[in-house]
Amino acid sequence: MALTYGFLKCKVTSVPVLRSSRKKNEIQYHLHTDCSAPSDGGTGIWDAAINVGTNDADDLLKYKLAFDYNHPALVTLKQARAGFSDLTGTSVLPALDFLRSDILKATGPWRNSDVMDGSESPEPLATLKRLLQKAQSGHADVYIFGRTYTDGLGIHDVHMNQGSTSSAFFNDGRDDHNDHNDIWQDGAVLVDFDEPQWAAYFTAFTQQLIPTDDLGNPLGDSHGIQDADDGLLADKNH
Repeated sequence: MALTYGFLKCKVTSVPVLRSSRKKNEIQYHLHTDCSAPSDGGTGIWDAAINVGTNDADDLLKYKLAFDYNHPALVTLKQARAGFSDLTGTSVLPALDFLRSDILKATGPWRNSDVMDGSESPEPLATLKRLLQKAQSGHADVYIFGRTYTDGLGIHDVHMNQGSTSSAFFNDGRDDHNDHNDIWQDGAVLVDFDEPQWAAYFTAFTQQLIPTDDLGNPLGDSHGIQDADDGLLADKNH
């Protein structure tokens, strides 16, 4: 079953802060920032938890940071109301699927994140923090794609959300537990500086494998995501 997924159109209202959490044999790091956006008829402050890497050299992030991003879907986003737009169950843009759409077109090669050590100099953390600070100072609209918190206002899973091999993330088509594989639920950060092009941040873990089936689970011939794999399923019947 699909998790609650969509994008939050918001303004950054706090200095981004690095936080860590232990996940089995590794420490994952997220950049947290407060975002203001209308919610339930009022003004809500959302917590955004954006993945920036791990301390495990065998489970790094692959990331793209594009500062000249352009795509036809941006027209739809720009016209969207402020706040959270629910895209659960949607299988077309602006819902994101790195494999089944051309959303990564012309974004350059994937790069591997640095091994995180708790400092703020490793990439992509350092550059993403500067990007969000620029968005805050310029009152830019920020679009954060991911899944909502089950408790309180927040959005996380801001990365590719399919292809995980762990049994903890296996999608059996029935269990609606948090964080399982799914298609058309990939996460990203887009920033509109009111310029011809936007900035964009896309990520996937090196241990996530593709191609994936219609539930988002890796297929038998799967492999780590590569530059040539962007949109490889876009023209197939899925």
